[in-house]
Amino acid sequence: MPIHKRAKEAGVFSSSDVALLGRVFDKLKNEHQSPERREALASRIMANYLAGIRDEDELLTASKLPLGR
Repeated sequence: MPIHKRAKEAGVFSSSDVALLGRVFDKLKNEHQSPERREALASRIMANYLAGIRDEDELLTASKLPLGR
């Protein structure tokens, strides 16, 4: 799963952080997405989390939007 791979590569997330990121990723992913789109989604979720969005519902909402908005 891209989100777990990205989180491990960053090395700064606790197991509860990874669980939260994984839940958000699972809710937003689409079975028809290409691997590249899933990687982009994982990056967007992590960027929003690192920007300070820690509430799961807020993270879901923010991660539906393109980065920078």
